[in-house]
Amino acid sequence: MAQSNIKVAVQKFGNFLSSMVMPNIGAFIAWGLITALFIPTGFFPNESLAKLVDPMVKYLLPLLIGYTGGKLVHDQRGGVVGAIATMGVIVGSDIPMFLGAMIMGPLGGYIIKKFDQFIEGKVKTGFEMLINNFSAGILGGILAILAFLGVSPAVDGFTGALVVGVDWMVAHGLLPLTSILIEPAKILFLNNAINHGILSPIGAEQIRTNGQSILLLLETNPGPGLGILLAYCFFGKGTAKQSAPGAAIIHFIGGIHEIYFPYVLMRPLLIIAAILGGMSGVFTFVLLGGGLQAVASPGSILAILAATPGNAGSYVANISGVLVAAIVSFIVGSLILKTGKQTEELDEAARKMQEMKGKKSSVAGSFTKQQGEVPASVQKIVFACDAGMGSSAMGASLLRKKVKQADLNISVTNTAISNIPSDAQIVITQEELTPRAQNKVPDAYHISVDNFLSSPEYDKLIDQLKNDHTTSKAEEEKRVSAENNTDSNDGLLKEENVFLNQHFSSKEEAIRFAGSVLVKGGYVEENYVEAMIERDNMTSTYMGNDVAIPHGTEEAKKNVLRSGFTVIQVPEGVDFDGEKVRLIFGIAGKDGTHLEILSGIAITCSDMDNIEKMVHAKSAKELMAIIQRN
Repeated sequence: MAQSNIKVAVQKFGNFLSSMVMPNIGAFIAWGLITALFIPTGFFPNESLAKLVDPMVKYLLPLLIGYTGGKLVHDQRGGVVGAIATMGVIVGSDIPMFLGAMIMGPLGGYIIKKFDQFIEGKVKTGFEMLINNFSAGILGGILAILAFLGVSPAVDGFTGALVVGVDWMVAHGLLPLTSILIEPAKILFLNNAINHGILSPIGAEQIRTNGQSILLLLETNPGPGLGILLAYCFFGKGTAKQSAPGAAIIHFIGGIHEIYFPYVLMRPLLIIAAILGGMSGVFTFVLLGGGLQAVASPGSILAILAATPGNAGSYVANISGVLVAAIVSFIVGSLILKTGKQTEELDEAARKMQEMKGKKSSVAGSFTKQQGEVPASVQKIVFACDAGMGSSAMGASLLRKKVKQADLNISVTNTAISNIPSDAQIVITQEELTPRAQNKVPDAYHISVDNFLSSPEYDKLIDQLKNDHTTSKAEEEKRVSAENNTDSNDGLLKEENVFLNQHFSSKEEAIRFAGSVLVKGGYVEENYVEAMIERDNMTSTYMGNDVAIPHGTEEAKKNVLRSGFTVIQVPEGVDFDGEKVRLIFGIAGKDGTHLEILSGIAITCSDMDNIEKMVHAKSAKELMAIIQRN
């Protein structure tokens, strides 16, 4: 348990670091292009335009990072105070204050968040704007002064020590050893965080003083990943071999390193190939004097060439480092693939990668099994989730409405993955659950969605189904009749189970609160709460449109005494795996008696106008009325 908690903490820290920088990569690229083009050693030296370089790296980039860090903590007000506080570290130092911005931005957001929580409900009507504006200005000013006097000198000294350490490692030929840490860490869960949270700030200072930095090549070098993917092209098997060429193009040209991580996880020994390839590449960069004069993001060969200083020696050094890394990782990777077996399927490895990263991957969906076309004469569509109680029921309700509006006589039901009927023709699941569903009914057509409330896949499917459907009218009427015969849902949504203006520091705290309401209401046994936590850890219960529906696992159905709901309004939001949730519907479902009201909730929440009305509702009756109107 302790190791798991440490891993989660490291994941969150790494994700938070990269989340401050990633939204501002466009600004880094703009600065890099202006630097590469107009400085005295650039492609088109221009003394006037080169004046943009220093202000951008000293003021613009740190302020953007500080604002983003504060906004992550406390939305707009957090961003403003974070930016004010960041100005203190900027003015207090002569070096680019990326690290200082990463400290003061979130700190500013945190301070103003705590202040807002402290005064909530205590400000008299008519004084809100006065208090809000002056509190942000006063607290931001105080933080800026503290940053100028204390944080800036400390970060200045720390950055200087890191630069000296890097110079020492270069002088003694030890820099290649950093690949022992960088390559495994980026594969396991810290890609982007290493480059943008640690290497980029130090590299920016080296660029300012030396004109280029080798640090910006340590994590972005596409050579190690390219070599591994090429090894799969020649010596891989099955889906991995077939998909490796396309992945190699995306990785090398597109710069999305994340796409090769699942290939490594299928054969964990390939981490050795990545390490040796990385070390060889860094050694080549050091030997030939390689480096970049701007951040290369994403880590594409095109981005690296664009950020390479405009002289032949630098191009030779950087291209050679990438090629050497690719050759070494290809040779080592080929030996590993030829002498062993893959430990798991590619889609399973992609799922594992997401778990290690602690957040959704942008490329994991690329590894699900390839499908043909939507089957002809569709009669049965099944939504499936782990328990078949919450997310699948809401998704089925929305699609059923769309099917009815399109005048299609097609059955749309929901169930647990373990109970998917063998005659299901189309199965719709969350992306993380698709591999399990494919194993259960491999002959069905599978659709993965990441937003059950507003997925574009629904309309796409409806358009395809309009061309061919043959479900009989009698069968459809039989299905509708069965659904209408469910027990009355009167009393399932009670005023005492609606909670307004709640605040939670984490999704676990929010889920436990929802579970405790269900326990106190006599809907579930006490151990159902832990099953709700377990269910969300398996697959996020975030549904899209700022809505989450925590509920128990399939095994926990036996702990449900009767169907019930709780509605929790969280105006400031709570983080659900990187998604902001403002409405939480805690669910306990027994014998399908909750499905009718859940259908109404799904339809209501599919419209963001309704979401805004519920988030700003002033009473439980007002919120319930919005749901009941649908």
